[in-house]
Amino acid sequence: MVDPEHPELSVRRQCSALGLNRSNLYYRTIQAPDELELANEIHELWLSMPAYGYRKITAELQRRGCLVNHKRILRMMRDMRIQAMYPRPKTSISNREHKKYPYLLRDLTISYPDHVWATDITYIKLPSGYVYLIAIIDIFSRFIVGWGLSNTLEADFCVEVLKGALQKGTKPVILNTDQGVQFTSIAWIECVEKGLIQVSMDGIGRWADNIFIERFWRTLKHEHVLLYCFETLKAARDSIGRFIDLYNHKRLHQSLGYKTPAEVYLT
Repeated sequence: MVDPEHPELSVRRQCSALGLNRSNLYYRTIQAPDELELANEIHELWLSMPAYGYRKITAELQRRGCLVNHKRILRMMRDMRIQAMYPRPKTSISNREHKKYPYLLRDLTISYPDHVWATDITYIKLPSGYVYLIAIIDIFSRFIVGWGLSNTLEADFCVEVLKGALQKGTKPVILNTDQGVQFTSIAWIECVEKGLIQVSMDGIGRWADNIFIERFWRTLKHEHVLLYCFETLKAARDSIGRFIDLYNHKRLHQSLGYKTPAEVYLT
């Protein structure tokens, strides 16, 4: 083929003899490696800032000295099947008629497994729409004691996950939630109080009151969900289940003295 170092024939004459367009040659030899490097830059930037769309990613790359425009970045992000994580659907809608309970964790020292559990709901994006993930975490050990995935936000789904966690033979002294309608529902409160568990609820808009489950959501999304595209509810459930098993039994936590949640919770 074309030899750029040929002692007698220029690249132009070689391309003419072979019937090649010289610009195509330069694109393959010069642009392709640049495209790969740019794709890596985009992916790393998106992982660190998953809320960034193509315009903000373009602006950040330009700030770093990359000569790119938003049309190219949009095309590449579509090819890579990544997009901004837009503001999520509301998963914590309150019902004014439901009784609210005080927040019991302020100034509380959580000193042993099953002292306090916390739970929350987040969303997972599928091609067909959103599905909803509930997880229950033991705050002392960070162990996920129960979880479930559903395409609805019905309270019954949350209650079944809680019942499944309690049927394993352990229960907390306190269970903390937000003031979402699922967690103030009669069915949820009855399930909690029937187990002789104290009900604790975050203040409205105070996401930091339930910081440990929020940190788990961040870990789950940054280390797993954002790296995959789940086509179906079953695929999402199977994949998230594998991650939670790894999180419980394999993932080391600095705050736990580099132990796994299972090593702390199950001992």
